[in-house]
Amino acid sequence: MLSCGRFTFSLSRPLIMGIVNVTPDSFSDGGHFLNAKHAIEHGLLLIEQGADLLDIGGESTRPGAAPVPEEEELARVLPVLVGLRDSGVALSIDTQKPGVMRAAIEAGVDMVNDVNALQLPGAVAAVADSSVAACLMHKQGDPGTMQQLPMYYDVVAEVRAFLQARLHVAQASGIARERLVIDPGFGFGKNLEHNVALLKQFDALTDLGVPVLAGLSRKSMLGKIAGLEMHERVHASVAAAMLAVMKGAKIVRVHDVKATRDALAIVNAIEGWHE
Repeated sequence: MLSCGRFTFSLSRPLIMGIVNVTPDSFSDGGHFLNAKHAIEHGLLLIEQGADLLDIGGESTRPGAAPVPEEEELARVLPVLVGLRDSGVALSIDTQKPGVMRAAIEAGVDMVNDVNALQLPGAVAAVADSSVAACLMHKQGDPGTMQQLPMYYDVVAEVRAFLQARLHVAQASGIARERLVIDPGFGFGKNLEHNVALLKQFDALTDLGVPVLAGLSRKSMLGKIAGLEMHERVHASVAAAMLAVMKGAKIVRVHDVKATRDALAIVNAIEGWHE
């Protein structure tokens, strides 16, 4: 069960989180939905296609991305959050800034999705003081430099240990386990070998007692494996999401909601998962 702001998810089937990037420079769709009206329209389309949640972000965290001032990030995301607040699905804010978290929570968001796992001062308190869920992600380094030379002794063990430690901090600070999600952070300070190892051993994370999110959509690891350009990665993204689901992912974060929903309907039927 996941307690997520205004919503409670039984997790009797995996959930689809649709991506709404309100940025000029996100790796896959940067600039497409920078206008709030277009972003809201895109969010409504993703809901129509079957999204259970929408993840709205105003700062790109792609490799090499530069940070965005808090005021600019808020100006990008708040109109979109307000425009989608009554859309009937849970809303997630993709941010690592405590100030953006608090403003988004006040605007009615249901989840904080933090690539920095609530490590900035004030981030844990921002979530603890609310009823929203939090997704804690692992990354090595910062977006500007994280892909230059990522190194691990045992990537699966190290990612697992980090997420376990962040879960402990969150719970000790008053965030109930039922409000927590973890994400291994595919592509965040990890090379192809690291990403493949994490996907192969994805089920090593599921025994931490909280839902695990998989964010593989259109990422460069898929392009490297299958020799695909960005616009060609839909089928590879769906295949990767289904592999993650079969290994225990409870949420898949995707750009291509309809394609993912169609594939997931088959997996749900075979596995006996249901609404």
